[in-house]
Amino acid sequence: MEKIIVLGTGTASVVENYNTCFALQNNKGNYLLVDAGGGNGILRQLKRANIDLLNIHNMFISHKHIDHLYGVLWIYRFVDIAMRKGTYKGELNIYCHDEVAKILEDQIHTLLRKEQQRFINDRIFINVVKNHEMVKILDYEIEFLDILAKSDKQYGFKTVLNNGKTLAFLGDEPLDERLYNDVENVDYLLHESFCLETESDKFKPREKNHDTAKSASIKAKKIGAKNLILWHTQENLGKDRSKMYIKEAKENFAGNVYVPNDLDIIELK
Repeated sequence: MEKIIVLGTGTASVVENYNTCFALQNNKGNYLLVDAGGGNGILRQLKRANIDLLNIHNMFISHKHIDHLYGVLWIYRFVDIAMRKGTYKGELNIYCHDEVAKILEDQIHTLLRKEQQRFINDRIFINVVKNHEMVKILDYEIEFLDILAKSDKQYGFKTVLNNGKTLAFLGDEPLDERLYNDVENVDYLLHESFCLETESDKFKPREKNHDTAKSASIKAKKIGAKNLILWHTQENLGKDRSKMYIKEAKENFAGNVYVPNDLDIIELK
């Protein structure tokens, strides 16, 4: 069964949780890693999730913010080590838009030793994708989408799962009305929720180009989504976080609402 393996659920400023990122696992047990968090904690999260780094061959990075991008360098570093040892088979393909690609290339050449750059453009590839471009990754036809972010350029994607259901990942800004037609009637909508609507005065999500559980659920209803997955959240509510976000979202959305914790698994039925 296809799954979302949740590696992190938090915003950039979380301490107890990891930054929001996940692995999409297909029916064959292969992975597409989506974002990588802000540091080497990604290695710990992969280990805790029982995902062998040697089995990651495809990554998508949505945008350049540190809490989504810097974990890539640690994955790159350990894949490079494994390639030199002969234990990593095949290639590593990183997909991203042009701004992220330039940053990654600059960081690799600036921060890593020359011998650690041996496999770049040989077995480790940074693939630039464009808005509405279709790319086959694993056995998925991935359509990349510019989410029209108000801060920095940011991409998401839409795909059809092995089971025929549709899934849309929209990065960490609110769904823009201009994308409604692109994700209409999607089965799984993966959407950020910076805080509860009742906490807006405290966290000021809209000033940071983020959304609330209430607002995200209203958008999910408008586009006819069947399942709503909310993450990129605050951690101030502790164990009550999921319950309270679900409660607020269900006031406006009749479908299933998931507010996962780090390392949760969501089965895509």
